[in-house]
Amino acid sequence: MIPLRDRLPTRQFPFVNYALLALNVISFLWELASIEAGYAEFVQDWGFVPARFLANPTADAITIFTSMFLHGGWMHIGGNMLFLWVFGDNVEDALGHVRYVLFYLAAGVLAAGAQMFVDPASVVPMVGASGAIAGVLAAYVSLYPRARVLVALPIFIIITFYEFPAWLVILEWFALQLLSGIGSLAVPKSGGGTAFFAHIGGFVAGLLLVRLAMLGKQPVAYEPWRGWRVQERRAGRYPRREPTWWDRR
Repeated sequence: MIPLRDRLPTRQFPFVNYALLALNVISFLWELASIEAGYAEFVQDWGFVPARFLANPTADAITIFTSMFLHGGWMHIGGNMLFLWVFGDNVEDALGHVRYVLFYLAAGVLAAGAQMFVDPASVVPMVGASGAIAGVLAAYVSLYPRARVLVALPIFIIITFYEFPAWLVILEWFALQLLSGIGSLAVPKSGGGTAFFAHIGGFVAGLLLVRLAMLGKQPVAYEPWRGWRVQERRAGRYPRREPTWWDRR
């Protein structure tokens, strides 16, 4: 399932989420430009390397944060930014701007810690916003489990569009990470690969942190998913969308 957008309106402009999207894209372009210019060790220097961090935590602490804004390729950043675009604005809306920044960074830090705990001797640099975004997904499903999410569902060469509840879309994502993470334990760690336990750790961290971040706040009331509906692709057949902050300006 590929999430395209949700049906949950926001009450305020999600400028922090847009800033995170922009910062990720700019950092990735900077990464590509640096490598193209001959800085071949860019990812090694600015990615998070568990063994190097444990050897000298003070000197290497900055890479916990820089690694969150670097990516391993266009597909990597494209998938991450899609999930952040779809789900991040509503989490920011619920938490508030400042709490959302702190929540995002904390989830990313704990995600890196989870991967380091599983493979402390790794010398492979870890990059990507996936751990922090996993925390955002956990917060979203905790706050809005029955929110309506429009997804594209490829079946062979045919793409259909459905509205699914958020819990199902995000549960499918987490199940894939969990199964892949368990499977990766049996694979020799001599090379690179996906840091599945960073995803798992970020998600678990998000479930725990969102309760702390929501102290004194209430989730937004929303229209829940009520049944399976195929989304017609012809003009005029999509359900009417809810008004957002932009429509109310």
